[in-house]
Amino acid sequence: MSEKTINILLVEDDEVDVMNVKRAFQKNNLSNPIFHAGNGIEALALLRGETEKGPIPLPRIILLDLNMPRMGGIEFLHELRRDPALKNLSVFVMTTSNEDKDKVDAYNLNVAGYILKPLSMENFVSAVSILKNYWTLCEYPE
Repeated sequence: MSEKTINILLVEDDEVDVMNVKRAFQKNNLSNPIFHAGNGIEALALLRGETEKGPIPLPRIILLDLNMPRMGGIEFLHELRRDPALKNLSVFVMTTSNEDKDKVDAYNLNVAGYILKPLSMENFVSAVSILKNYWTLCEYPE
């Protein structure tokens, strides 16, 4: 099976979690480009090219925290699914929220998965490995 390069957008406000995701990617020998936004507003601006640098390469996977300032994850999902150019992106929620309401809201907005942030680095590395298996198996249109 050939290695697929998949662009990732990480929407996360906690710098420690950002570092943990990047470290987990390194431990899994993943060199996927990771773009980062600190909240939903920044993420939409990156995706739509509404920044000084212009648009980022369209990511195949978005890793999304729910609890963020300015625009949280559920609000971001509502906006993403309303946008014809972005509505089909695969989103995995990666959050500390174990609330059923958050899970229901996220799945009603067509997330690919809902992952509770692991407490240990070992579990975090394992979660990223499982995500890698997902996108390695998936076929995407060109």
